[in-house]
Amino acid sequence: MISRRNIRVKVMQTLYAVETSEQAITADKAAKMLENQFEQTRQLFTFLVNFTLNIARYAETDSRRRASKHLPTQQDLEVNIKIAGNTLLWQILEATGYQKTISDLHINRFDNPELTQKIYRQFAETPEYIEYIAKGSREKKDEKNIIEFLFNFLVLPSEDVISWLEENFISWDDDGEMIQQMMLGLFQKPASYDFTQMISAEKLKFGRDLLKTVLDKRENTLELIKPRLKNWDSERIAVLDMILMRMGVAELLYFETIPTKVTINEYIDLAKEYSTAQSGQFVNGILDNIHKELETEGKLVKVDYKKQP
Repeated sequence: MISRRNIRVKVMQTLYAVETSEQAITADKAAKMLENQFEQTRQLFTFLVNFTLNIARYAETDSRRRASKHLPTQQDLEVNIKIAGNTLLWQILEATGYQKTISDLHINRFDNPELTQKIYRQFAETPEYIEYIAKGSREKKDEKNIIEFLFNFLVLPSEDVISWLEENFISWDDDGEMIQQMMLGLFQKPASYDFTQMISAEKLKFGRDLLKTVLDKRENTLELIKPRLKNWDSERIAVLDMILMRMGVAELLYFETIPTKVTINEYIDLAKEYSTAQSGQFVNGILDNIHKELETEGKLVKVDYKKQP
């Protein structure tokens, strides 16, 4: 579920922490730092799922609260709680490892009852919600659409929700877009999600191998990068730019199944997004130059991953 691009971001951030640390960080410690970042993503995703479901399930809480008034009205006694029994909601609640992950990661400590209630009240007043509860049937499409509507049009656009995420999850800025796609994927195929394993073994290996390779092959990658910095003061080049170039060269040299075009484009995009305004063009020029030299010298061997045994 975690994308390769996001893995590269987390490797980049781990390498930046290593490079800027005042104390030496071992390769083993760096690996643990990387895995901790993956856990932060799992925590963020699980919270956002739980928060969205809690809003829908708040219908039951609202019903009990209104019925327990000193003088409840007929409307108070007839609150429709259909959404709390939403079939997609319960498929997610029963998904592999969901309840265990909620417990293991102590997700409930991030609960915000006031915010949950506020979004539910907005939700209950929408035409989409009113139309949903008016139907007596539970069509699969309707069950999915109403949960998607809640997430896409009430949770995500809420400034209060975004502020809460930014305050409590340091990975939101980097993971936000990917998490949104993961949520929509969950709504499509809830039974296919395993909350105890947010990253496949293959992608986890890629992340670990990329981090280890960039650390182990530091001198090898710098041998290719430094001669191309003749018109630049290497001491003044942004630390992040140098890290991205080292990562790019490492992929070109040691990751046979990743196409060169994919590698170069990925690091150009990361440089544009995370470094300076000129970094994209700078990283592009260096990596493209190295790529052409390696190709000319026959040092670039790429294997079609689809033909791998």
